[in-house]
Amino acid sequence: MQNPKTLIGTGADARASHDQAAVAALSYRGAFDESDNKRDAEKIAISETGGSGLHIAIIGTGGAAMAAALKAAELGAHVTIIEREAIGGTCVNIGCVPSKIMIRAAHIAHMRRESPFDDGITATEPTIQRNKLLAQQQARVDELRHVKYENILEGNPAITVLCGEARFKSGHSLSVLMAGGEEREVVFDRCLVATGASPTIPPIPGLKDTPYWTSTEALGSDTNPKRLAVIGSSAVALELAQAFARLGSKVMILTRGTLFFRGDPAIGQAITAAFRAEGIEVQEHTQASHVAYANDEFVLTTEHGKIYADKLLVATGRAPNTRNLAPDTAGVSVNEHGAISVDKGMRTSSSNIYAAGDCTDQPQFVYVAAAAGTRAAINMTGGEAALDLTAMPAVVFTDPQVATVGYSDTQARRDGIETDSRLLKLDNVPRALANFDTRGFIKLVVEANSGRLIGVQVVAPEAGELIQTAVLAIHNRMTVQELADQLFPYLTMVEGLKLTAQTFAKDVKQLSCCAG
Repeated sequence: MQNPKTLIGTGADARASHDQAAVAALSYRGAFDESDNKRDAEKIAISETGGSGLHIAIIGTGGAAMAAALKAAELGAHVTIIEREAIGGTCVNIGCVPSKIMIRAAHIAHMRRESPFDDGITATEPTIQRNKLLAQQQARVDELRHVKYENILEGNPAITVLCGEARFKSGHSLSVLMAGGEEREVVFDRCLVATGASPTIPPIPGLKDTPYWTSTEALGSDTNPKRLAVIGSSAVALELAQAFARLGSKVMILTRGTLFFRGDPAIGQAITAAFRAEGIEVQEHTQASHVAYANDEFVLTTEHGKIYADKLLVATGRAPNTRNLAPDTAGVSVNEHGAISVDKGMRTSSSNIYAAGDCTDQPQFVYVAAAAGTRAAINMTGGEAALDLTAMPAVVFTDPQVATVGYSDTQARRDGIETDSRLLKLDNVPRALANFDTRGFIKLVVEANSGRLIGVQVVAPEAGELIQTAVLAIHNRMTVQELADQLFPYLTMVEGLKLTAQTFAKDVKQLSCCAG
């Protein structure tokens, strides 16, 4: 970015050193405009600039921050964004985008190795060149960051980007430690905290003294380890475990409980079975009590014996990046995990400070963050908007995928809701039969008295593509009978929703293929 109003670079940073090293290894680059060093004593006060005269400071440039900045600028505010790392945040740089590219490449490798059509299409062991896959992955990441983040910020005259790390001085000002070491004050009328989250590292004895991976290093690796141990059963852990296995690694997952232990038990059972069928070892109810590293080998001590691996991926969750913000200085409350508490309008405990995204106590999904950022911008500029998470979809990109929305049976009962539910295995869905891939199921949860659909859980190769139909059904308060009465195109996976809805009134095994 060459716009003189914009600074991009890496500021003083207390974020995990693993992320820093990996970002550097992936060759992220920022253009720091040295001419602006002369302004190091300048106090930026947005309220003196054009537009509505409202000055909004935004900390971060991820999904929540970008959505908020663009909406606030659209509504007439002048915006100063402060970013300490690569423009774009986690999702585009070291999260969603590179992981899905890697997962897709691994899927192609897996299908070349084995598919339901091996009798007629000769299977072949693929040659994996991880360095070339990484280059392709990084090229697309760079492209998206440039087109969807840097270019957009550069082209908006109402937005200024500062490179540095922000810290609250008061409820109306920030101290920004710039990349060059100077300090700058930003005075604001409103502020949005959108600093995201970083990997949490469990306090396992010996672990911190080893070269373990977080997801950042795993995605930035240009080689595949022969043996990969994975601590954790988060979505990130499971997605990357399967991807590395399909690219040729021998993978073992260590989980304290079972996979998807917070969801419907059928989900965890289905994914565990699918993983084991691919040769991925799932060690349930297993914890590492000690980790050592010597002679290029990890040794994990568990209650079931020692585990040896060439690389160790730790993916046990992500914690909000709030520790260095001094939120208490501005009267901003955080919970015991460091997450900023917000209401449905993204308001914090400080009247002119808002928060959105993974740094809050809301679900850590980029689409939730973006929606929250937009609503925060509306509220910061005098409007009124709330974020409704009643019909929030969630997708885990394993194969088969896991997609959910709304209540599970257990969650509904916990809230005192009497339910009725049906589970339809995919061998009853014509498209799954045509694909010769019937792994998984579709489950509908309805409110017993009204018949209203309140939850859907899907395990299927295309689960993420069909869940949005369920989202719309729940959002529009449809009954299961209304869903069953809808027209669905034949030989699509989403037709499985209709078939499952029909099971509440009839035996779909007795229906013809496209019975209405």
